[in-house]
Amino acid sequence: MSNNDSLISSGDVEYVAKLAHLHLDETEKKDMETKLGSILGYMQQLQQIDTTGVEATTHVLPLANVFREDIVGETLDTEKALAQAPERDGNYYKVPKIL
Repeated sequence: MSNNDSLISSGDVEYVAKLAHLHLDETEKKDMETKLGSILGYMQQLQQIDTTGVEATTHVLPLANVFREDIVGETLDTEKALAQAPERDGNYYKVPKIL
């Protein structure tokens, strides 16, 4: 669609810019009017496509739950885990206080 003037007006662009707290100069407003008009024109083309019989989807690939069972397994020994710690406080790493 080459003529996007009927899809969105400069007033529409100003309104959306105001909502988004954007300050656009006249050149930017005209540019946005053209770009948003193109987007809306494309959306109009998509609305004309017959989607009868097309199942609604949220993702193009099938997704499955990737969580595993929460089973306690072999763990690292506390002494081995803390062996390289520069400082420790009992069974914990001691780190500088940061506020």
